[in-house]
Amino acid sequence: MSAGRALAATFAAGVAVGAAGLAYAHWEASQYRLRRETVPVLAPGQPDLTILHLSDLHLTPAQRDKVEWVRSLADLEPDLVVDTGDNMAHLRALPPLLEALGPLTRFPGAFVMGSNDYFSPRMKNPARYLTKDSRGPDGPRIGRPRDLPADDLARELTRAGWVDLDNRRDTITLPDGRLVELVGVDDPHLELDRFPERVTEPDPTSVLRLGVAHAPYRRVLDDMYDDGAELILAGHTHGGQLCVPGLGALVTNCDLDRARAKGVHGWPGARPDTPEGAGSTWLEVCGGLGTNPYTPFRFACRPEAVLLTLTAR
Repeated sequence: MSAGRALAATFAAGVAVGAAGLAYAHWEASQYRLRRETVPVLAPGQPDLTILHLSDLHLTPAQRDKVEWVRSLADLEPDLVVDTGDNMAHLRALPPLLEALGPLTRFPGAFVMGSNDYFSPRMKNPARYLTKDSRGPDGPRIGRPRDLPADDLARELTRAGWVDLDNRRDTITLPDGRLVELVGVDDPHLELDRFPERVTEPDPTSVLRLGVAHAPYRRVLDDMYDDGAELILAGHTHGGQLCVPGLGALVTNCDLDRARAKGVHGWPGARPDTPEGAGSTWLEVCGGLGTNPYTPFRFACRPEAVLLTLTAR
């Protein structure tokens, strides 16, 4: 074979491999899974408590498979549902989103907003995610009016009984009568977070102090840690979205380290159930269920919801 033919064959093989890789990554983006985790955070003697953590649905009206999959999660009968934002990816996404979440509103719930609850997605250069700040030269300033119905979403979820934690504190009484204290912030990626002051002492009867945020920026995690949160839930990272097998996430789209892009960890140190984690609190980052519709790909990072079983220490 001549050098020219060899080069052409190599190029053709590379194109074929690349096309196959893109096809696989597009397929993986629709392979929703439930990740189950156990977190020994409750006081000794407390019965288990389950939390269903949803994040980053980035829903479009055409994603009927995602709607039905999310609806099916009600069969888990969690004690509490927490939604950490970026629910919508289309101007007409609210009706199918409410359809998806409808069965889950039978259970106590709480939510915060992400940037893709306020602003519809647009085409971006994917290379921006490899820069120090993927938001671009304007930082968190979007430069256009909000066009997604975040207010309508918040109104419908609160009407269904869920608690809005955007820069707020609240409490939830579980069906078995146990009390959970919560603190949350609006989207840190847009720098909308304003950590709410504590005006009363922690309730000694609560079984859990829970922190909730969309994007796990370090400043927010530090505020929640200092506030006494025993478990912090966040999303936003997509688990890296395009990961390298054996290496993991390349980016987190915030200032959180790549090792904590997804899963159960400790903050600010190691997991609290290890000798090195003394003084840390629990942090769980959900890889989320969606993508920007202009980049509908995931690799080595399947879309997920998380069922946390909280047990006694």
